This record gives sequence, C-alpha cells and structure tokens, in this order.
Amino acid sequence: MNETLAKYLPEFAVKPVYDLIVSNEVHLKVVNERVTRHGDYRKAHTGKHEITVNGSLNKYRFLMTLVHEIAHLVAFEKYGRDIKPHGAEWKHTFQRLMVPFIRPEIFPQQLLPLLARHFRNPSASSDTDTTLSLALKQYDQKEDDKHYVFQLPYGALFRIHNGKVFQKGALRTKRYECIEVRSGRMYLFNPNAEVEILPQLLKQD
Repeated sequence: MNETLAKYLPEFAVKPVYDLIVSNEVHLKVVNERVTRHGDYRKAHTGKHEITVNGSLNKYRFLMTLVHEIAHLVAFEKYGRDIKPHGAEWKHTFQRLMVPFIRPEIFPQQLLPLLARHFRNPSASSDTDTTLSLALKQYDQKEDDKHYVFQLPYGALFRIHNGKVFQKGALRTKRYECIEVRSGRMYLFNPNAEVEILPQLLKQD
C-alpha cells in the first residue's frame, strides 16, 4: 500500500495517510479521471468504506481529495448519517484531519498561506476557492491546450467537457456570466473553469 501511495502523494504524507486509511478501514481505489468530481466516498451494503480518487490529480490535490473523503467517513461515523454532507460537522472533521499536513515538508511554501486561509472554513470543493485552485493547477501535468475562463477576452467562444459552446460575458461578483450559444441560457462559471478555446469570436458591435 505504501508503495502505491508514494506514486500519488508527497513523500512525507505517505505514512500519515497510510495510518488514516488503516485506522478507518478504508478501501481505496485510484480511478481514471472523472470530469465532475475528484473523488467520492460511500459505505457499501457490506459495511465496507469505499473511497475513490482520480489518479490524474497532482500529488497535492490528491492528498486534499483523499483527506476530504476520509473526513466524510469520519464525520458520518461520529455524528450519524443525517448530517449534511458538507455541513459544520464535516468542515470541523476535514479541518482537524488536514491541518497536520499543512507544513513545508509536504506542501510547497507558496501554497501554505493559501491552505491556511482555506482551512479556516473549508468549502465543499477547493475549486470554489479560485486563488487556491489556480495555485494548485500550477502543479498539474502541463498541457498546452488548457485554458481558463478568466484568461479569455470578453465575447470569446469556448467549449466545455460535454461539448456545449458558450460565449463569455461580464464578471458578476466572483463568477462570469456566459451564454450557451444553442439555447441562449445564461450560466455562471468560476474563473478557474478549464475550457477549450474556439478559434472564432462572435462579432462585437
């Protein structure tokens, strides 16, 4: 197990993560990338705690995702299954489990203050913390065709993972208003949403 974890985690996180897995009787499965989620947890009908994590994540995101899912397990076992999945009980549990990892032996120095701020009140997804999410993306495998909504000019056309095409609009507070070209419906996009740029732009008046 340690050898497998070493492929996906920072070196000094392997042993404490292994201890978390063993103490909570986790059955961990590393899976192919899923666009809609980084990981998930479920308790099988056999009573086994099953956690899956995307193997395509960089090692810092993999660590956060795995601890995020273990926090679901621990919170449900301690407080019962009627709690909100990302409510106060989960937040407290995730914070308690994650804080010991927020140190320079595990995370790059530039991420430490961003992580410290994020874990004062952890959100359901670190993707909603734009500053932290973009900082974490710097450690992804480099792909020349990766672009983010905030990088696009106003009026640019882009495609998302499901094939739908949008036109970028104005920034509303923290997210961008974007119009789906086919339906004309407006959607809000996080600035760090990964998209495919289309070569043409709609003409501006």
